[in-house]
Amino acid sequence: MSEIVEGFLQAINLIVSLNPEVLEITGRTIYISLSAILIGTLISLPVAGLIALREFPGKRGLMYVIQTLYSLPTVIIGLLLFLLISSSGPFGQLHLLFTSTGVIIGQTILVLPILIGLTIAALAVIDPIVRDTLASLGATRWQQLLALLREARFAILAAVALAFGRAISEVGIAIMIGGNIRGFTRILTTAISLETGRGNISLSIALGIILLAIALVVNLGVNLLQGGGRA
Repeated sequence: MSEIVEGFLQAINLIVSLNPEVLEITGRTIYISLSAILIGTLISLPVAGLIALREFPGKRGLMYVIQTLYSLPTVIIGLLLFLLISSSGPFGQLHLLFTSTGVIIGQTILVLPILIGLTIAALAVIDPIVRDTLASLGATRWQQLLALLREARFAILAAVALAFGRAISEVGIAIMIGGNIRGFTRILTTAISLETGRGNISLSIALGIILLAIALVVNLGVNLLQGGGRA
């Protein structure tokens, strides 16, 4: 028990003293996960809108597939992406393996099903009268989509927060694609795993506290935006 308490005290000291290694790993983690979320959101909104606003054969089956991919293991994504971007893969010439860009691509693939599926669900619960009114006013399909996305913005914000939590907490993709290289691709989750194995408990605890703090700040921010928008 005393080792745990000592580890916490040392962890607090590392955070308060702005340890350079801790700051570097934290900054890279936030950059990679936010980049993945931004790219994923830009892709998912139009895709989800097109699926939600159209009726087509196989739509229900497509939704089942998207929902199944919510829980896709990160190591599977890491493996498939590794095969694609390794030196012997079809995209090996891009040299994305063991880079932050490669990890961003992997995390984007990870969060896309969540963002698409939850955005579709958010659009589905909007009163059909709203869509009929937009159509009667002569709005184009894209104008309707923008208006409906604005109507569902609070639910979409919650989806983004959930996707961010999934991205920032994953380990498989970051290790398999990033390689956990110090100073280049090491992020909070991979660093925690490595330092715990080394017995560097204080650094692991410090990184764990920061990881929890980031998740807390993101969720508080979303709640504030939702509360302020509904006021």
